[in-house]
Parts: sequence; structure tokens; C-alpha cells
Amino acid sequence: MELCLTYDMRAPEFGARRNNLYDAALDQAAWADELGFDLVGLGEHHGSEDGYNPSPLVLASAMAARTRNIRLRTSVLLAPLYDLPKLAEDAAVTQIISNGRLLLGIGAGYRPSEFETFGRDLGDRWRAMGEACNFLRMAWQGEPFEWQGRRCHITPAPEPVAPPILLGGSSKAAARRAAHIADGWFPPLDPRLWQPYREERIAMGEADPGAYPAQGPIFLWVTTSPERDWEWIYPHVAHQLASYSAWTTEAFGEAAGPYAGSMTLDTVRQSPAYKVLTPEAALALFSELGDHCVCYLNPLLAGIDPERAWKMLRLFEREVLPYLR
Repeated sequence: MELCLTYDMRAPEFGARRNNLYDAALDQAAWADELGFDLVGLGEHHGSEDGYNPSPLVLASAMAARTRNIRLRTSVLLAPLYDLPKLAEDAAVTQIISNGRLLLGIGAGYRPSEFETFGRDLGDRWRAMGEACNFLRMAWQGEPFEWQGRRCHITPAPEPVAPPILLGGSSKAAARRAAHIADGWFPPLDPRLWQPYREERIAMGEADPGAYPAQGPIFLWVTTSPERDWEWIYPHVAHQLASYSAWTTEAFGEAAGPYAGSMTLDTVRQSPAYKVLTPEAALALFSELGDHCVCYLNPLLAGIDPERAWKMLRLFEREVLPYLR
């Protein structure tokens, strides 16, 4: 089982103050590190009214300074929006600060407004993804190299090794592409997109990456009173879903994926993606998922009060975690 904390650092007006959320995220990363969690996942978006974190490498570096063992994954960094030499430098420094714990997950992005802000061409994003992978591999060798007619030299080189490049995406074509240009692939919680990647890696003569792990809910909240907690949690979940619905409508002309359709307390509660459970029910869920699975905790989702988040995490620590391993 892989234990993962995730943060997007949204701070809508009805939620907690932004500085309190960032303070709590750093403290919670340290807490998770002490308890043996495997991973922190950090997203990236730009121009979000709720302040969705635009700087995952900055936050990863801050967390690295507070931790010793937990890995830090960008999930995902929007590589087509970056100046590549600066991305290579910042990722290298983050890797040094973390002593080799950075997993550089990169994605192509999809929101037209983000590409407009950075003066980039949305239609060129997949070419830019391949270019980013090639540039980073050359840059992290620590030697001068030629790139598009200019001499580049990126220092310092990442230590102790270059961070793995993981490709995110939502199509079979992206999965097969990841097999060739990246060190790993993580689809958006869709096991159907893992198989094309696995088959492509095997066809290339590479080691079998294995079966896709069963995925727990993207939001799990452990409590002794699920009915009561659902009432105050729902506005935070609804905010997240409404935001993604607006973003996919901006990109595709209509709400896509799980963000399509109406959202009510009842429909959200029926979704496998959002679960508010007692400790006993959470353990039953993980027993059903099996040993090869991922457990996600998103304790500050859309501005959840850090005091409430800590109460949940302490309950998880006492009544769930001891029985998971």
C-alpha cells in the first residue's frame, strides 16, 4: 500500500486563510514523514480565483526542508508553460534539497487561459512536452550542450541522481508516448490507461511495470460522525468540482469527465471519489482494495480548516494507520 498526501492549496473565500493553509501543509508533511507515508502530491494551475498553487517546486522544496524520507511528486507540473533552462535549474535544486526525493510529474495542461497568460500555444503543447523531456535529460548531465542553436550549461546538476520524469495524461496515445520519452506514467485514476503503457514498455523490451494499483478515493475523510461531517465538508467538495467543471468547459466547450452533470450532496456521496468514513469503514475499504493500492488523504481540500484537518489526521493515525501495514 502506498500512502499519499495531496495538496492543491485552494483557499476560497469561505475557507481557511491562505497563510494558515500553507503553514498546515508544511506541518502535515512533516507529520506524514514521521509516520512513514510514501508520497506528497502537489498540483499546479494558474490564474485560479481561489489561489490554486501555481508553484509546486517551491512548495516541494519547503516540504523537503521539513522532511527526511517522504517522496515529493509534482502531479502535475505544466511543463509547456515553463522556460526550460529555469525549469531544469529549479528541479535540480529541489532534488538537492530533498536529497533525491523529487518525482517530476509533468503534464501538457488544457486551459486556454493559462497558455495565454504565459504566451504559449495550446495547440503546440504535446510537442513542447517531448521537447521538455529531451531538454531536461541533456541539462541534468551537468555538461555544456547545444540546444536550438544556442549553447546551454545548467548548473548545479541534480544530486544524488536526476529526478525521474513521470508523464501525466488522459489518453492511450499519451500512455504509449510516456513509455518512450519518460521514466514513468500516471494516468488520472483510470486503470484502462495503464495497460497501453504497460504493453508498450514490454514491447520495447523493458521490464514489466506491473499491474496498476487499485485506487482509493481521491478524498478520504476519517471521522467518528460521517453524517455530521458531510454537511460542512460538502461545500469544499462542491467548490472543487465546480472549479474543474468550469475549467473543462473553458477547454472543451462542455464539462468533461467526472465534472459533468449536476452536483448535489446525495450525488457526491454516491461517488467513489469522495468518501467520509468511520475508521472501521475505512479499514474495510482498504481490505477490499487489497495490498496493491494507493490511499490518498487530502486534508486541506478547498480550504478546509486546519484544526478540523488535524483532528481527522490524528484519528487516522490512532485508529487506521496501525492496521494498514
